[in-house]
Amino acid sequence: MFAARSLSGTKAEQYADLATQARGLLHGETDRIANAANFAALVWHALPAINWCGFYFFDGRELVVGPFQGKPACVRIGLGKGVCGTAASTGATQRIDDVHAFPGHIACDAASRSEIVVPLFADGRLLGVWDVDSPQPARFDATDQDGMENLCRIFVESLRG
Repeated sequence: MFAARSLSGTKAEQYADLATQARGLLHGETDRIANAANFAALVWHALPAINWCGFYFFDGRELVVGPFQGKPACVRIGLGKGVCGTAASTGATQRIDDVHAFPGHIACDAASRSEIVVPLFADGRLLGVWDVDSPQPARFDATDQDGMENLCRIFVESLRG
C-alpha cells in the first residue's frame, strides 16, 4: 500500500521527494486513467496554493478533460486555444504569472491567477497536457517548472510499463 509523506526542505528537495513518491505510486501500473487519477491526487495534496490540477488528454482533434482535482473544469479545449491548447500546439511548457494577461485565456475557475501547463509526449506523439492552476499571481517559478516537467516524465514513463 502506498502512503504519501509530507514534503519538507527546499522547493527543489520537495519536488525530488514528490518524484520519489510518484514513482512509488505509479510503479507496476500502466493504465493511463488510473495513473492520472492517482497522480493528480498526489500533487493536489502535496503542493500548497493550488486550486486545480489535472490532465487534458488529446483525442486526435482536441484536448479533453481527464482525471483532476479541484472544481469542475472545461471539458474540451482546442489546440492553440488558451494556456493548455498553446502548450499542446507548441510542445513547450507554459508558465503564466498572470492568466488574465494571457491572450485567449480560458477561465474555467475565475479564482485562478497563475498557471503552469506541461505538454505530454510519448514517442513524439502528443498525449495531452498536465495543468496546474493557483489563486496566487506568479505562484510558479523555474523550480516549479523543472519539478513539474520531471513529474510529467515519470507519469509518461509509467504508461510504458
